[in-house]
Amino acid sequence: MKLLVALSLLLAASPAQATGLTVKMGETWLFTLKNGEPANARKVPASATIPKGQIKVAVRAMLGTGMTITNNSPIAYTFRAELISGGKATLARSCTLPSKARPAFEQWPQKADAIRVGAFKVADEDGHC
Repeated sequence: MKLLVALSLLLAASPAQATGLTVKMGETWLFTLKNGEPANARKVPASATIPKGQIKVAVRAMLGTGMTITNNSPIAYTFRAELISGGKATLARSCTLPSKARPAFEQWPQKADAIRVGAFKVADEDGHC
């Protein structure tokens, strides 16, 4: 019993592990989703085509930080985006990711080293921003 209590305290004191996919400035990645998180992620050239059921994300320096994300599935999603700068993550506003290979472009005035995306959830096709 004491071992279980000690283990519980240790786990509670440990910092939370960041989930999602971190895309560094200038990179482009393809991935699928598993339980709402990026899976089977791989870095690809910016010109890579997007296979059905996959998502492509690219991060570029553009008036701060820009991200293009395209979802080649029949399902629209909302997702969490965090700007990573100097090792610190800041939650960023993100719009609904449309379905059917229609791209979404996000732009933030802050300069970031990378963007972490995750926590994808099914959304209405109408979306929000």
